[in-house]
This record gives sequence, structure tokens and C-alpha cells, in this order.
Amino acid sequence: MAESVFPITAQLARRISASVTLIHVVEKDPPEKIHGQRHLTKSEQANNYLRAIASSDVFKGISISFHVHGAGVRDVSQSISDHTEELHQDLVIMCTHGSSGLRGMLYGSIAQQVISFGNVPVLLVNPSSITDYKFENFLVPLDGNPDHEGSLTYASMLAKLCGARIHLLIAIPQFGTMSGELTSTNRFLPGTTAKMMDMIVPDAEKYLVQLQAKIESGGIEVTSSTSRNKPDTAIPKAAKSIKADLIILATHGKKGAEAFWNGSVTPRISKSSKIPLLLVPVKE
Repeated sequence: MAESVFPITAQLARRISASVTLIHVVEKDPPEKIHGQRHLTKSEQANNYLRAIASSDVFKGISISFHVHGAGVRDVSQSISDHTEELHQDLVIMCTHGSSGLRGMLYGSIAQQVISFGNVPVLLVNPSSITDYKFENFLVPLDGNPDHEGSLTYASMLAKLCGARIHLLIAIPQFGTMSGELTSTNRFLPGTTAKMMDMIVPDAEKYLVQLQAKIESGGIEVTSSTSRNKPDTAIPKAAKSIKADLIILATHGKKGAEAFWNGSVTPRISKSSKIPLLLVPVKE
């Protein structure tokens, strides 16, 4: 299942002339199998496995290396984050395994934990997504918070390198559809909440026009729109409309219950979307 990231990794590496590092972290006291497949528990096994991948046709012509962390660890996500800094990597690419039940809700997926530990973007790939990535249309959801505009830096950089178009989106929920911290306000002050959300629309449109002009000055084709749906509805709908092949989303990396109670859209999008999702960490 983890090998489902190979096509997008290879195609992106070739497109932007990047090198690739394969990594395997040996887990302490792991189950015999994970997702029905054998678990690599020995350094020699892992080295042979990664060596075979590095020499396969999928990565032909790409500068590639591999690393095995042989000492068993209990926190795989922390180890991945540590190695990302130690090996000077600037992007982590992982597959999503879909819903992981109660344990996933309480502790978060490994990918979500990786991004909460470090400062490096994480590209999530759904195992059932397409294998031919054109890197032509990028969707960048925003919420008007300047702290979250870091996703635009990566979107602009990749769009420039790939010759891609960018579509900016702001989702402004209608009355009765809000979640997370807005729910209590919505419940006890319904009239005020509805008017407040309606007033936001013109400001959001003006904000998008300003951002669009800034990005276009760099020679990148940009479009924008607002939606009156909640984000986890608006984002997939917009992605389908523009035929997005990459969604770039700023995230605070909240995990499990914290993300649930704060209405974080990232876990829901990463579990439901088949489009690759590039998560850009936001630090307070």
C-alpha cells in the first residue's frame, strides 16, 4: 500500500529535478502483518527491500538514495520527522490508509502526526488515486487568515516549476452548516451568525482579488471563487469543477480529538479525497 506513492513521487521528481530518499523505520514490537501484508522487522530485510525499489524502472534516471532506521522505535511518526530534518528533506510523501477507526480518531494518522512534529510539508496520496499525474491544476483553499497563506508559497513555487494553474477558494458556510468552534455561536445566536457570514462574502472576494493579482504578477495563471458550503463539501466540489490534480492546504497539524473538536477539515479531506493533498504546516 505504501508503494502507491511511487508514480507521483517519480513524476514530481522528474518534473522539478528533485532527488528522492526512501526510508523505512523499524517498529518496536510490531504486529506480524499490517493491512494484510508482512511487516519488515529486520534491518537486512528493509535494506534489501529499499535497494530493490531504488533500482526499479519507476525511478529510472532519478537521483535516489535510501535509509533504514534499524533500532526499533515505538513512535514511527516522530522518527520520520526526525529523519526528515537529519537528512535535509524538504517534502515528505506518504500514502493515506483511509479511516483507521477509534485509534485513528484519538491519536491521529501517522501522516497527521508527522506534520504536527515538524516544519516540512507532507504530500498525502490515496492508494486508489490515479497514477498519471499531470500537475496542471492546483486548488488552494484559504480562510482569510494571513497565517494560512504559507500554502500559497508552495503552490506558487510548484506551479511555476510545473507550468500549472492555481485556483483559490474560500468556503463561507451558510447558516446551520457550521462546525467546530462556530457551532455554539450558531446555536445560541442564529440571526447574528447568519448576518455575520453574509457580511464576510464581499470581504472574502476582495481578499481573493488581491491575492490573485499578487500571484499573477509572478507569471502564474490564477482563478478564484467563493463557496457558501462548509469546507469539507466545498473543497471536493471545487476540485472536481476545475479538474484539480493537487489540493494544497495549510494545516496546524491538530491530531485526533483536538482536530475533531476544532472542526479541522484536514482529516476529513485526507480520508475522503482521492486527489493528492499537500499539507503545509502552520506554526503559531
